[in-house]
Amino acid sequence: MRFWDLNFQVQQLTKACGMGEQKTVSVYIKLILTAIFWGGTFIAGRVVARDVGPFSAAFFRFVVASGFLILFTWKIDGKLFSPRKSQIVPVILLGLTGVFTYNVFFFKGLKLINAGRASIIIANNPIFIAILSAYFFKEKLNLIKVIGIIISVTGAIIVISKGNLNEIVNGSVGWGEIFIFCCVLSWVAYSLIGKMVMSGLSPLTSVSYSCVVGTVFLFFPACYEGILNDFHHYPITAWIGIFYLGFFGTVLGFVWYYEGIKKIGPTKASLFINFVPVSAVVLAFLILNEPITISLFIGTILVCSGVYLTNKERRRGL
Repeated sequence: MRFWDLNFQVQQLTKACGMGEQKTVSVYIKLILTAIFWGGTFIAGRVVARDVGPFSAAFFRFVVASGFLILFTWKIDGKLFSPRKSQIVPVILLGLTGVFTYNVFFFKGLKLINAGRASIIIANNPIFIAILSAYFFKEKLNLIKVIGIIISVTGAIIVISKGNLNEIVNGSVGWGEIFIFCCVLSWVAYSLIGKMVMSGLSPLTSVSYSCVVGTVFLFFPACYEGILNDFHHYPITAWIGIFYLGFFGTVLGFVWYYEGIKKIGPTKASLFINFVPVSAVVLAFLILNEPITISLFIGTILVCSGVYLTNKERRRGL
């Protein structure tokens, strides 16, 4: 069965069940799978980083992702919308932040630290987006969100320091943690740029074009890294990881997540992001035999709780 027929097959199965609630159920299943796919990107990235340079790994990932995203965009939107002149620079910036810099730091970081730890650090993306959105876009931070930010950052500090806060004070945090934190900064920049200037394009179109732009920019440093001479020496595990990152971690996860936003709303759909670090930690334990330490366990709980509170709808009196 062709990959792009998967969504059609799910819809046909839904109709065959003859139940109105089944469509909603299928969306929830897709969102759970999306969280698992995104958690799995840290494991796949760790595997790929062992044998492939960061520029080369990122380039091949988005060669796969760009091809499928263009295909999905054409099938879902009916055609490919060309960006207006005023959107060309923003699209380039999206490609440079969300694709180029994010993925270079992603693979460089995963070469140095465990997948589980990396996932907990990156799980703080919504926290920093909320803080900077409050600063740039004057979005209000209520008491619950502030508490969530404090809890999540505390969890990240515990994970980064491995439970020993003196490591941060003494400056003994490694380059792996720094690279992964740069992923957070790159994604925050990508999100804020998208929020400011990409209202004229659909999310799917915006991501498709930013992936293509990022792929083009990644090609040149990948060549300098030796991609043209090295790619035929990559082991099969690296190619499987690259395809997983490109298709399941980028394309299918994105399409299903935005389908969830469309069907059940952004608030409910975003809650499934909380499962990403949990699935990453569990998968890293099962597949890579990475230990689940006390600091990692406590940090995971705190980060997930903080992200949940930060994205929680405001209630009266708060």
